[in-house]
Amino acid sequence: MIIDVQRFIEQESPKWRELETLLDAMERDEFSRLELPRVLRFHELYERVSADLARIATFVSEQETRTYLEALVGRAYGQIHETREGRRVFHFGRWLVVTLPRTFRRHRRAFQLAVAALAAGAALGAFAVGLDAPASKQIVLPFRELWGGPQERVAAEETRVSRDRLSGIKAQGAAWYMANNTQVALRMIALGATWGIGTLIDLFGTGAMVGAVFADYVAAGKTKFVLGWLLPHGSVEIPAILMAGQAGLVLAGALIGRGRRAPLRERMRRVGGDLVTLIGGIIVLLVWAGAIEAFLSQYHEPVLPYSLKIGVGCAQLGLLALWLGVSGRRATPGDENRPTRDAPAPSSPIRQTSTAKPLVIGHSSLDT
Repeated sequence: MIIDVQRFIEQESPKWRELETLLDAMERDEFSRLELPRVLRFHELYERVSADLARIATFVSEQETRTYLEALVGRAYGQIHETREGRRVFHFGRWLVVTLPRTFRRHRRAFQLAVAALAAGAALGAFAVGLDAPASKQIVLPFRELWGGPQERVAAEETRVSRDRLSGIKAQGAAWYMANNTQVALRMIALGATWGIGTLIDLFGTGAMVGAVFADYVAAGKTKFVLGWLLPHGSVEIPAILMAGQAGLVLAGALIGRGRRAPLRERMRRVGGDLVTLIGGIIVLLVWAGAIEAFLSQYHEPVLPYSLKIGVGCAQLGLLALWLGVSGRRATPGDENRPTRDAPAPSSPIRQTSTAKPLVIGHSSLDT
């Protein structure tokens, strides 16, 4: 078969470069997963380049181009037939910035349902305290120190300025907060095995407690105190508890399988990775919240201004919203390695130039 080699290279080299770009992206990002349109395109390019290799293999003078295409086809073959699980390496930074926020957004409806359950509980708790504070507080609030009047509590806290109330036990206190909150979160996730009913009840009860505390202190005119007390750690802790409810509802959805014909084992396999990711994110948030609660939240005016503590809480909440809502949104896995429209073509043995200049293949050239 006789072909115009120069014209053949000019026509086919864009496809070679496109396949090389895809391979570069896949090899640089071990966790990349191509979506179906890109998978089909990758397979099409692999077949075209393989056919081009077969066509040019008979030309001894094009040994360098042949070597390049053989390497390209070999790399593509390796990607198609690889066992990716055997070579994955966990990257905490990428998991934190990309994987966790994307997983959170993928199950945003479960999170919204968790928010609704907690908000409903908060409304009931606030209503109960407003209706009959002394009696309802003993039912809704689990801690005895919250049963008394807010005025006495605030007065006692604000007079403890002569000594560091947590001197020598800050780390111990932080560890207790972390362990206790993690236990609550894991219980809420496990209750997803009750088809989500237990998770929703737990969220409702947590909301009732939070709503009762806020209503009690706000009604007593201690709004600034309760915000300065709860916001520093609550701005992270409460979203973590909501994420635990989200994970429990994701588990419940897999168990129920409404509208899905896949067997239970397959449904659980599909959500398993997402549940592990959410649990990891919950633990990270609760560790941070526990440290903040021990080292910052327990100190009040005149030791620490309430405005400073409220500002810290608001800043944390804003950063958390940006992280979970925006981080990792700009590109799909592997797209960070994909050249933009204005970016130069990746380096390769082929460089296309204008028709008035030679086409360079490796270190040789053919005059057009």
